[in-house]
Amino acid sequence: MHISAINIYPIKSLGGIALAESIVENRGLRFDRRWMLVDGENRFITQRQFPQMARVSVEVTAETLAAKHKGSSIRIDLYPKSRKAFVRIWDSHLEAFEYGDDVNHWFSEAIGAKCRLVVMQKDVSRRVDSRYALRPGEDEVSFADGYPYLLANEASLADLNSRLKTPVPMNRFRPNLVVSGAEPFAEDTWKIIRIGETFFHLVKPCARCVITTVEQTLGKFSGKEPLKTLAAYRNVGGKVMFGQNLIAENSGGVVRIGDVIEIVS
Repeated sequence: MHISAINIYPIKSLGGIALAESIVENRGLRFDRRWMLVDGENRFITQRQFPQMARVSVEVTAETLAAKHKGSSIRIDLYPKSRKAFVRIWDSHLEAFEYGDDVNHWFSEAIGAKCRLVVMQKDVSRRVDSRYALRPGEDEVSFADGYPYLLANEASLADLNSRLKTPVPMNRFRPNLVVSGAEPFAEDTWKIIRIGETFFHLVKPCARCVITTVEQTLGKFSGKEPLKTLAAYRNVGGKVMFGQNLIAENSGGVVRIGDVIEIVS
């Protein structure tokens, strides 16, 4: 059993980046969901409202962030020296850095809706829900919905696809780490796994939303699947579950495609 794919999504709800390896940080994989788009009231926006966000591709280096859409592109500094904004994501309210008007105009044109780009400050902490945290009041998360890492299992997707008329790819679920070589939904039984030097705790199944119905290459809703079928056999307390939310016990390690996954408990 090993890691078959590693993905980051630098700007929340925009295109993902497939990596051969990545550095484990407290808030998630390096550069994962450190940026997001907000509306005029400083609230986060996602593919739930604007599925076309999926069509904006993103690149990130040690110094710059780049985005591309329909032949138009932009490259910007990782951390702008500009104004601060008090932003909201779910129940979290936190300070972020906002980019300039030219950058905000580009992203507004790209997604067809007025928005602004913000980046999470290094010295600002957004806490994981204390009910599921390893270290309540200490565990951090980026602009991901609630947890630093999301793991999905190839066999679980194959099981789902065997029930669908039209199979869906793994990108519908936007995981960070993909497992190969496990039984379908074996991840439901894992508590702690080790990948390389890092111990990950599986703290909560991932409740899925309508983003799973967005065709990521087209940026359009595709109907009710796979959510409808998942709801028939992966419903827990009225929520549809697929994948597992993780918290890293230790940071600084590297995860690589091909890394063996050890079940600790």
